[in-house]
Amino acid sequence: MAFLALLEDLASRQIRRQRIFRDHEDFFANDDDWLMSRFRFPRAILLTLCAELGPDLERPTLRNRAIPVHLQVLTTLGFLATGCFQRELADRSGISQPSLSSMMSGVLSGIIKLTGRYIRFPYTLSEQADIKVQFAAVAGFPNVIGAIDCTHIAIRAPSQNEAAFINRKQIHSINVQVICDATMTLTNVVARWPGSTHDSFILRNSSVGTRLENGAVRDGWLLGDSGYPLKRWLLTPFPNPQSTEERRYNDVHTLTRSVVERTIGLLKGRWRCLDASGGRLLYNPEKVCRIVRACAVLHNMAQQNGLPLIMTDQQANDPEPDPHVYPPDARNIQAVRLREDVMRRL
Repeated sequence: MAFLALLEDLASRQIRRQRIFRDHEDFFANDDDWLMSRFRFPRAILLTLCAELGPDLERPTLRNRAIPVHLQVLTTLGFLATGCFQRELADRSGISQPSLSSMMSGVLSGIIKLTGRYIRFPYTLSEQADIKVQFAAVAGFPNVIGAIDCTHIAIRAPSQNEAAFINRKQIHSINVQVICDATMTLTNVVARWPGSTHDSFILRNSSVGTRLENGAVRDGWLLGDSGYPLKRWLLTPFPNPQSTEERRYNDVHTLTRSVVERTIGLLKGRWRCLDASGGRLLYNPEKVCRIVRACAVLHNMAQQNGLPLIMTDQQANDPEPDPHVYPPDARNIQAVRLREDVMRRL
């Protein structure tokens, strides 16, 4: 009779598999040095970030084992900082791999919502004043409000429109525009274009490029490499310097603009999931772009709090010169004269 009762229970699915919960690791039990090495922030900043993201991450559930907010945030930061596969992070935190993958999207969305607070382009004179002084202190180049470049984030081959994501190195990637100030703080990040997209196209179709072209800044300019066209608001090197003055201009231009290469190196060094040395990101392009934008916000949080990051020489710079060199544009007489005037001032 007992055997028949058991069969009846199985048939009606009244016997359920017992849920097994793994213990969550108490990451906050470690000191700040350990937290910095795994999550890039000390305890105080991590707690503040958890509090800010909490309202978006605390989901109503009938279960009594909901994943705590701090564990969602720290586990996501651990992936961004180390580029470890999610299964390894799931094992450390006691969270299943599917749960980790699902909750990471919520954490990324919460961080991206903070973009307006941490990433701002200096359109006003008051915002530009200190930035110009800091850039001039590098090598004497006047009126600089930002340095611009693009960098590639390696991804796996997407299932749709694959050819558009193959860059000039024959690697699938997202081409990301970065503008920074002299303190390596990001003032603009555009992460939405496939790897085959040209740097100048990204700038031309960005909000910053559109506003600068329409005269939003009257007395200041970006510094870009020869992959960008010369404009009154974007100064580039002389393509074939002939005189001592032109060579001097190019030297000072390169020295001043190099801060953006160091900034990209710092961004990828701090958030190793973005660096090609850690492999490619195994997500669709849309999620990769969200990861980049979240890392940009976190980068500026670290910069504003003066948090250090020890990098190798290879990580400290991220030079990705664009092989396309724009010829002098005779039609842009104002920009040509402006560059010559700066050359004489130097």
